[in-house]
Amino acid sequence: MNTAGQVCRSLIAGLFFISVLLPAQGAEFPMPAPGNDLIGEVYTVAVREGETLLDIARDHGLGYNEIIAANPGIDPWLPHPGTKITIPARYVLPNGPRTGIVVNLAEMRLYYYPPAKEGAPRTVMTFPVGIGQEGWATPTGKARILVKDKDPVWTVPESILAESIAEGDPLPRVVPPGPDNPLGKYALRLDMVGYLIHGTNKPYGVGRRISHGCIRMYPEDIEVLFDRVEVGARVEIINQPYKLGLDGDALYLESHEPVFDRGEPAPSNLPQVLQTLAVITKAARREAIKAQAVNEASRHDGIPHHLHDVRVDTMEAHGGAGWMLQVGAFTNAGNARQVAYDLDWVEVPISIRVGLEDGYCRVLIGPFPAEWQARDALWRIVKEGGVKGYIYPASRHGSLLRCVS
Repeated sequence: MNTAGQVCRSLIAGLFFISVLLPAQGAEFPMPAPGNDLIGEVYTVAVREGETLLDIARDHGLGYNEIIAANPGIDPWLPHPGTKITIPARYVLPNGPRTGIVVNLAEMRLYYYPPAKEGAPRTVMTFPVGIGQEGWATPTGKARILVKDKDPVWTVPESILAESIAEGDPLPRVVPPGPDNPLGKYALRLDMVGYLIHGTNKPYGVGRRISHGCIRMYPEDIEVLFDRVEVGARVEIINQPYKLGLDGDALYLESHEPVFDRGEPAPSNLPQVLQTLAVITKAARREAIKAQAVNEASRHDGIPHHLHDVRVDTMEAHGGAGWMLQVGAFTNAGNARQVAYDLDWVEVPISIRVGLEDGYCRVLIGPFPAEWQARDALWRIVKEGGVKGYIYPASRHGSLLRCVS
């Protein structure tokens, strides 16, 4: 007989499976548990008569680049009916804060972390995007949503106007709302001057380098995002071709073709990924796992591939306490609180404590069950915010009291 808990788990699993198979409109997944980084699943579908890979991509929330990379050798325009097509709908979440909007240029994909609702589990939404073509690269950096614009008017920038004249197909200075407006029906204007996240009247460009720097979305996707996101929401544009993540104890690497313009060095975060592997793997296997990671990184198929299982040293090995991470010691409690606030994306308990001996307010994160998990968190924090810190057995902080000032 099924218990109530078993029935609930079955219902949740069924709903999750359905959410994976739904079309592009609002691909939303449960947020992974702290210490985990993967969402979604890889699955296959059969080509129907008259379908192209672009049709299949849009139906399953993918961009052009994603479905082509995951299905090498298959004609994107004339795939044979009945052919099994891989749908790479499993993703390693990008490294960094899980808040607001994150656009990863290398994978041409946008992630949105909606604010937590009281009593409801956190979720993450993800959509394919088109980005700036060569010579008009979408910049990386941090921004905010300045304006939500429905039925936007497009005032053509002088640079694009001049390009259109030079090509013999001059654009009007102002394009009103309607089917000929390249911004589509919805636009999110950023405080990064001249750049928007918007819809499109040419959806085949999603998943390609095709814009003049703006971020394009399928019409059905921008409508969903437009309804959910608020003015002032954080936006970060990054370029991470290689993403390392955990699913339980299993370590995965997802790789994409680096995005860059000719004449510029190819951006690569692979050295940082290998540095993380050096921290979290045992010395005896370190070089073999790094070599495996380099090999997997060459795939550029956008599918997370299993590297190895990380053995978790249990808390009991350290007296039941685990490992702590300290990221600052301050004479002023307000400064400590600000650092703790800035690190709220870490998703591990953060406390501020004062030392009995020296009176300094310390920002502590943890406990982590295993030493490698604390080291991985430290690496991420240093990379994101430049904050220095160190780890130590949690049993050592008995001489600290919670700082309440």
